[in-house]
Amino acid sequence: MMKGIIDFTAESTSVVIVDDHDAIRFGFKSTCQEYNFDLLAEAPSVNKCLDALGEKKPQVAVLDLSLSDGSNVSDNVAAFASLGIQVLVYSIGDKARLNQAALKAGAAALVTKSQSMQSLAETIYLVAHGQLVNNLQTTAAIDSDIDFKDAKLSPREREVLSLYASGLSQKQIAFALDIKPSTVKEHIDRVRVKYADVGRPVTDKTAFLKRALEDGLLE
Repeated sequence: MMKGIIDFTAESTSVVIVDDHDAIRFGFKSTCQEYNFDLLAEAPSVNKCLDALGEKKPQVAVLDLSLSDGSNVSDNVAAFASLGIQVLVYSIGDKARLNQAALKAGAAALVTKSQSMQSLAETIYLVAHGQLVNNLQTTAAIDSDIDFKDAKLSPREREVLSLYASGLSQKQIAFALDIKPSTVKEHIDRVRVKYADVGRPVTDKTAFLKRALEDGLLE
């Protein structure tokens, strides 16, 4: 099956949805069938979703921004992110501070419920397979928060980050900058700590690329 430019049958995609509206979860089931997604669980809360999953681990969790159980969006995102599950926030999109909090907690991207199901499916697929999603909703949430961009990296740390996010290995960076590989590692470790300190954790190399793009280190 082809939808737009993405072949959804090229790679398998596993997903869960957490939304306290039955109609949203019911509609999402149909979307999963249409786009060849493996829906591992659906629930009105994060705790119930994790209980339903058991030992299974989806690639992506589609998460409503505000749940009726009163849970905190940062905690909800972190609950999935800590397990290595990418989080896609799917909401009305009218709560800027909650959107920012979700991104700071490690959410990969935002999608509003006013967008088409195809747009949602495409974003799920890209996030599931390690692609950077820098859509209008995500960018707007980042640009509206001044503190979001300030990890206070040194000039050398910014230089190392830009090279590392571009795809160079630590050895290649060491050669390019004429420094020791161990020094490169120290810089990368410090970058990781600084982003974590401002609530923008870096879990893998894709996240390094995302941070470099967000902070204008790469086009």
